[in-house]
Amino acid sequence: MATALQDLVDQRASAWAKAQDFDTRKKAGDEFSAEDTQGWTRALDDVDRLGAEIENIQRSEALDAKFSQIDENARREAANGASAAGQDAPKDSEYREAFVAYMRDGMTDIAPEHRQLLQAQFRNLTPGAETRALGTTSGSVGGYTVPEGFWAKVTETMKYYGGAVDGAEVISTTTGNPLPWATNDDTSNVGYILGENTAASNEGDLSFGQKTLGAHTFVSGPGLVSLQLLQDSGIDIESIVARKMGERLGRIQNTRFTTGTGSSQPQGYVYGASTGKTTASATAITYDEVIDLEHSVDAAYRASGRCAYKCHDLVVAYLRKVRDDSGGAGVGRPLWQPSVQLGTPDTFNGYPLVVNNDMDSTVAATKKTLAFGDHQAHFVVRRVAGGQLMRLAERYAEYLQVGFIAYERADSLVQDASAVKLLVQHS
Repeated sequence: MATALQDLVDQRASAWAKAQDFDTRKKAGDEFSAEDTQGWTRALDDVDRLGAEIENIQRSEALDAKFSQIDENARREAANGASAAGQDAPKDSEYREAFVAYMRDGMTDIAPEHRQLLQAQFRNLTPGAETRALGTTSGSVGGYTVPEGFWAKVTETMKYYGGAVDGAEVISTTTGNPLPWATNDDTSNVGYILGENTAASNEGDLSFGQKTLGAHTFVSGPGLVSLQLLQDSGIDIESIVARKMGERLGRIQNTRFTTGTGSSQPQGYVYGASTGKTTASATAITYDEVIDLEHSVDAAYRASGRCAYKCHDLVVAYLRKVRDDSGGAGVGRPLWQPSVQLGTPDTFNGYPLVVNNDMDSTVAATKKTLAFGDHQAHFVVRRVAGGQLMRLAERYAEYLQVGFIAYERADSLVQDASAVKLLVQHS
């Protein structure tokens, strides 16, 4: 499969080179026949088509590989648990079996030993509460802690629904207690030469601010599964539910991690970033403005090797037409370049280009079209380890469906506002 993917990458690179050749000829004033125009259009269409095909295959392969590894780890843990003795705590494999039974049949219809294991892990979903309960009907007001393997599938699926977390510093905590987080911007301070018999000045002392990472409760919303599907023992119900819950949690988290205000919600990296460059036109981006944006980020961050661009996919379509100024206006080198190697992103002016569809989608007045800088230094995401899941049987009974809702607690904030700057369109 790797060979086939590389072939697609090579085909896209060839199509892009062909499209640029037509483009250069056109701008040089060559006469184009109808056949030339059709060839130019086909080349551009091939770039888009092959790019989408590459993305879909890579995504599918990554998910399959991850899920296979998760299942292998679960089998290994089960084998290890079978040989271990004298353990009072339930083995992961035992809890996983009980959890799958709960998803299929609910609390009232599962074996007593499975019910006992789940009841010990019941968690009240009231924000900030860690109350555990033992009642057989408690699933109507709370959720059950999901097995590690199941939640790993949810988390992996979330990664594919936006680029907000891409490049960010991600930390995981076992509880959701408020977490003080130190912030600092020292780029404006410099050392100095100290004269003989002269006391050192206190100016330029390290000054740390402090923000707090909380634990907002993100909920997937009910995902419906038919009773017939649940009753089919040959169906991998874990993967089905995990993927659907991951998709929904991924979408809402990406939105809040991008544009959240920080008031009763996470602070998004776009909301917390400052303007690095304002364009001269409300509807255009020039090469000079791209250079100014990059240099609005301190060289210390640019030297980190972690700098990247982030923007909406529709803005990418615009960026593919932006050129440098060599050879006259509209004739120079395209700043966007497709990836020619598996596992590497497309680039814009030599930096990785990450798509985040929760950023502004149009090059229009006042829009924040581009974010550039060291996203790891700029942004931190906090996840509370694990998650919870509720099974809603009665609510959708008339449709012969069962609903599942997944919860995860997470937060984000900007820790260094100087590390990422925004390109803002003129008003």
